[in-house]
Amino acid sequence: MTRRIFITIEYDGAPFVGWQRQDNGITVQQELEEAAFAFTGEKINVQGAGRTDSGVHALGQVAHLDVPEKFAPNRVMEALNAHLSHTAISVLDAYEVPDDAHARFSAIGRRYLYRILPRRQPPALDAGRVWHHKQPLDADAMQAGADMLIGRHDFNSFRAAQCQAESSIRTLDILQVEQVSAEIHLHVEARSFLHHQVRNIAGTLALVGTGKWQPDDVKAALAAADRSAAGPTAPPHGLYLTDVFYPDGIGKRV
Repeated sequence: MTRRIFITIEYDGAPFVGWQRQDNGITVQQELEEAAFAFTGEKINVQGAGRTDSGVHALGQVAHLDVPEKFAPNRVMEALNAHLSHTAISVLDAYEVPDDAHARFSAIGRRYLYRILPRRQPPALDAGRVWHHKQPLDADAMQAGADMLIGRHDFNSFRAAQCQAESSIRTLDILQVEQVSAEIHLHVEARSFLHHQVRNIAGTLALVGTGKWQPDDVKAALAAADRSAAGPTAPPHGLYLTDVFYPDGIGKRV
């Protein structure tokens, strides 16, 4: 007999080639599965809610794993952290869910944060954790551009060429630009996202922030439904998966 456990995970994406197991480097999924094997003695699949890319961070990634029934959620959390102590991964929470709950397919929403530091001087303490943008950015102008993207649209202009999604139609529920001290933060929430969608939005809104684009140019780029019509892809290290949302009775917001 097994029990299904949801875990909430924080990690620094810099050392990893992404979430999902790959042949070209260490991944977050691999480290978690090896940690699970170390304390259960069984090969266990760890399924994440979002397949973050190389260099992308997480403050609230969610994953599930099926463990022998004798392992209570708190024991799973403590055991995983003990075996992850050499990594940039921390399990923040663990809780039991119904056997049919799925970290990825049961999710009804995901929220990302994108951090930009618009100044000439490079960051010292936050190097690799923010996009260092050397030009000033107008947060109000960026919000005006962001407003063009809120709602249900064809986001083909904002997805990577290698995106495998069958449809480029998505609904952005929240796209908020916030000035936080010296940084500009983008808060983006939707049920699901296309590959590189948030990073392509960040790169496009930065053009508006510098005055190279007007907000209406974002609307035109969206309408073009062509990747070449939108702005550049912002670097991965400014991006954080902060929250995954589930229906009542399956998961909880951390």
